[in-house]
Amino acid sequence: MADEREIDPVTGVETTGHSWDGIKELNNPMPRWWLWTFYATIAFSLVYVVLYPALPLVNSATKGLLGWSSRADLRADIASAEARNVDRIEAIKASSVTDIAADENLRQFAISAGNAAFKVNCVQCHGSGAAGSAGYPNLNDDAWIWGGSPEEIYTTILHGVRYGDDDETRMSEMPAFGRDEILDREQIAAVAAYVRKLSGQEADAAAAASGATVYADNCAACHGEAGEGVRELGAPRLADALWLYGGSQSEIMAQVGTPQHGVMPGWGERLGEVTAKQLAVYVHSLGGGE
Repeated sequence: MADEREIDPVTGVETTGHSWDGIKELNNPMPRWWLWTFYATIAFSLVYVVLYPALPLVNSATKGLLGWSSRADLRADIASAEARNVDRIEAIKASSVTDIAADENLRQFAISAGNAAFKVNCVQCHGSGAAGSAGYPNLNDDAWIWGGSPEEIYTTILHGVRYGDDDETRMSEMPAFGRDEILDREQIAAVAAYVRKLSGQEADAAAAASGATVYADNCAACHGEAGEGVRELGAPRLADALWLYGGSQSEIMAQVGTPQHGVMPGWGERLGEVTAKQLAVYVHSLGGGE
């Protein structure tokens, strides 16, 4: 029988017989080393499927002959880390936040653990750098509505702010002077101008002068005569450039007329006493604590 193989005249290589639009495919086999490598990967995968968890089932997966589990390894690593730190954990549990902050060894451990807890639980509102945003306080400055000592920060973390599920939560609410018709719009505009003057911002002089009387009659009892704030009442300082909801004329008027009241969860039940203490020490270490 005559040899029907077709040889490409240019390369001298046999063709496969396939042709696309006049272009013929050369029969160049894969290199031997590549084929053996490919076969080896297939063999390796079959061995892996037998030895390790690999095939998904309805509610689980095949366990493999070796019985290895990444979750079991993780649990073992966590248990090992907890065993190494058990003495410091017990010391933190038995110590006040102030004492923890004063002990350099415990303080550094608490800062490290608190940083991890902050990234999991707090960055969603306060930001990855704890700088906050509109409606969410910056934890790096000295403007603390409820106090910035380690113990005061700990109490806020433990019980939250306006958190209905905790009877010991921090609680304060500013009256809605506009919505409840305590003040008219002209009075609200005047007191906003006065507050801007207190904080060192430009303000209409005549409106600010009128607003001083409105402020004394309606605001000084909580925010202080000079806008210094009263922490026991949860009333923020107004005589600075730090604003939770904005310091423009319109933003201050909006807050006076229909105030926003933020809510922070109480983390004590969810995180426990030790983690709450570690968070307090970490937040205090950011530089804005007192």
